[in-house]
Amino acid sequence: MRILVVEDEKVLADAVAEWLRREAFAVDVVYDGEAALERFGVNEYDVVVLDRDLPVVHGDEVCRAIVESGAAARVLMLTAAAGIRDRVAGLGIGADDYLTKPFAFAELSARVHALGRRARPAVPPVLERAGIRLDPARREVFRDGRFVPLANKEFAVLSELMRAGGAVVSAEQLLEKAWDEHIDPFTNVVRVTVMKLRRKLGEPQVVETVPGVGYRVP
Repeated sequence: MRILVVEDEKVLADAVAEWLRREAFAVDVVYDGEAALERFGVNEYDVVVLDRDLPVVHGDEVCRAIVESGAAARVLMLTAAAGIRDRVAGLGIGADDYLTKPFAFAELSARVHALGRRARPAVPPVLERAGIRLDPARREVFRDGRFVPLANKEFAVLSELMRAGGAVVSAEQLLEKAWDEHIDPFTNVVRVTVMKLRRKLGEPQVVETVPGVGYRVP
């Protein structure tokens, strides 16, 4: 999944991004509301982790714009205000979840996982297909009962293929969801990652190539 982190405290923003990247998310980071709206207009995000008290454009306005755009992205609002009235106000403008500072990174990632499942057509928390069992929250993959250790990008690519439910996923879609905005769009990193993934999953191969279209787990 692709996440946008919007937080004006740069140390916190970068720490959140690093934590989420370890969870195999693709993460972009901005530090004010105007930059958030610019990125949101260019990229397709599953979840936006949004600080409420932002410079330039307030977080409330960013949240409203995301909701009014009709995008599927879910908003997790961060704030130092812990009062009930503040939480109600944040949810009232369209946020999907609310987390007060300070927070535990483990709780943040759990909430992001939950919101990510809601950002698309409903999928079960644990994905199973073609003998593969993938648990996004535990970041575990099993093939016919055998544990398969995967690197972050391999896990992210397999997650996208499993979420597709047998449909073909293009290389461009995988690049969009598994890597951040700094990746070279002309790179062959998707093909290389799929090759490594196939090798680790073993025989018979379950990741099919559909020539000229993309990849799928049938």
